[in-house]
Amino acid sequence: MGARGAPSRRRQAGRRLRYLPTGSFPFLLLLLLLCIQLGGGQKKKENLLAEKVEQLMEWSSRRSIFRMNGDKFRKFIKAPPRNYSMIVMFTALQPQRQCSVCRQANEEYQILANSWRYSSAFCNKLFFSMVDYDEGSDVFQQLNMNSAPTFMHFPPKGRPKRADTFDLQRIGFAAEQLAKWIADRTDVHIRVFRPPNYSGTIALALLVSLVGGLLYLRRNNLEFIYNKTGWAMVSLCIVFAMTSGQMWNHIRGPPYAHKNPHNGQVSYIHGSSQAQFVAESHIILVLNAAITMGMVLLNEAATSKGDVGKRRIICLVGLGLVVFFFSFLLSIFRSKYHGYPYSFLIK
Repeated sequence: MGARGAPSRRRQAGRRLRYLPTGSFPFLLLLLLLCIQLGGGQKKKENLLAEKVEQLMEWSSRRSIFRMNGDKFRKFIKAPPRNYSMIVMFTALQPQRQCSVCRQANEEYQILANSWRYSSAFCNKLFFSMVDYDEGSDVFQQLNMNSAPTFMHFPPKGRPKRADTFDLQRIGFAAEQLAKWIADRTDVHIRVFRPPNYSGTIALALLVSLVGGLLYLRRNNLEFIYNKTGWAMVSLCIVFAMTSGQMWNHIRGPPYAHKNPHNGQVSYIHGSSQAQFVAESHIILVLNAAITMGMVLLNEAATSKGDVGKRRIICLVGLGLVVFFFSFLLSIFRSKYHGYPYSFLIK
């Protein structure tokens, strides 16, 4: 029974082989070669990614921010594969560019990168780099970038979105603001550690010493402490500083002014109501002080009992100060709050 069954099974196997399509073997061979090729390509991609990450980690071990030219930018940022986020500062630090804002932003950027490099959460998922215009002008052209400094986030996958460009004009470039933006884009939280700055402590100590010494020298005559005019001047200085936006400057760290890279024109007034320059706050301080001086002169002319002609001159000078500088202040307000319908003398 077993001997007769063996030839029968061989005949059935032969029938099954004869029934296979004649073109199936080349197709199977092609499918096998394709699988081998895909596997080899995937392994090559993994090796390339490992080499890129290893190189970036080596650079990060030497300095927290590494500089990039056009070739490095295209290799490590634009070209896949990439499983890491890259923060890039586009700047112009060469002296001939005269970009003071770039130097100030670079200091804050350095503080942020150092905070990340020396933190316990440091890993190979986030890197900081810089592209200087004089070293990578082709990168600026490729990205259609015409201003500096600019901060951009390049995600691990896909192209950068609008939110991946830091709104420097509105938020400023303080390290804390940059860290908050990076946390929103990458979920990587960086605690900013600033180097100790003893200038404020020294200034406060000198001020206390000066006041203490003055009080000691005048210890037998302290009537000046009750001088209303002196205290009024001190109070006005504090009010002018606060109403001009000095506290906002301290928190946000905006640039002093903005220089147009195309025509070299410097703007001291920010065009948006959501931001300001440091120079703008100084201008507002001077305008408020001039208006206040005019009001003081008007009050003096009305309440004093001196010569009528002198009082008339004081009144005209005070009125001129109020009218002119208030008109100037209103014109600045119109330039920032577009659509504001009212103006006075100066448009």
